[in-house]
Amino acid sequence: MAEALFGDEKHDAPESRAAEGSVDSSALAAVAAHLKRTAGEVDAGSLAGRDEDETRAGGVTHLGSQGTQYPTDYDPSVLETFVNKHPGNDYFVKFNCPEFTSLCPITGQPDFATIYISYVPGELMVESKSLKLYLFSFRNHGDFHEDCMNIIMKDLISLMDPKYIEVWGKFTPRGGISIDPYCNYGRAGTPWEKVAWERLTQHDLYPEKVDNR
Repeated sequence: MAEALFGDEKHDAPESRAAEGSVDSSALAAVAAHLKRTAGEVDAGSLAGRDEDETRAGGVTHLGSQGTQYPTDYDPSVLETFVNKHPGNDYFVKFNCPEFTSLCPITGQPDFATIYISYVPGELMVESKSLKLYLFSFRNHGDFHEDCMNIIMKDLISLMDPKYIEVWGKFTPRGGISIDPYCNYGRAGTPWEKVAWERLTQHDLYPEKVDNR
C-alpha cells in the first residue's frame, strides 16, 4: 500500500520521484472516487443545525417540558419522532436502558432488566425522552419477559418504520433463572430483511457468563 502511494524508492530514480512524503495524485483520485461511491454526495441541508421551532413542528413535545407526566400504565401514545436528516446513510442508533421494570402477570412481582434497542432509521427516529416515558409505562404492566420485548419492538416499528431494529432484554434472575429474550425485524424487500434473519439465526452463539448480574 505504501509503495502504491509513495513509489518504490529502490527502483524510482531520484529525478523521477516526487518530493519525499508526497502522495501520488492518481492514488488520491482513486481514494476520492471510492469515498464518493460509498458515501454519496453530501446533502448541504443535512449539515445545518436544528432549531427549536423545526423540532417542535416535527412533533417533539416532551423534550424540555417542565410539566412531564409519567404514565402509570402501558402507554405507547407517549412515543414521539423527529425527522432523520441522513436517510441516505445506513447507520445504527443504540439505546441502553438499564432500569426497565415490569410486573409478572401471575404473581404481580416486579421484574428488572437491561434492554438494548438498536435500529437503523429510515425517515423517522424516536425521540429519547419519549422513549424513556414509554419504557417507564411498563412498570405497572403485567406481561412475560418475551411479550414485553416483542411489544416494544412492534410499537417502535409502527412508530417510525425503521430499516432494521432489534430489541434484547436481559432480565435479572428469579428463582435461579434469568431470561434474555431477543427479537428483530428487517424491512421486507430490502437487504435488511436478510440481515435480520442472519442475526437471528446466529444470535448469542457464544453466550456471556451470567454472574447474577
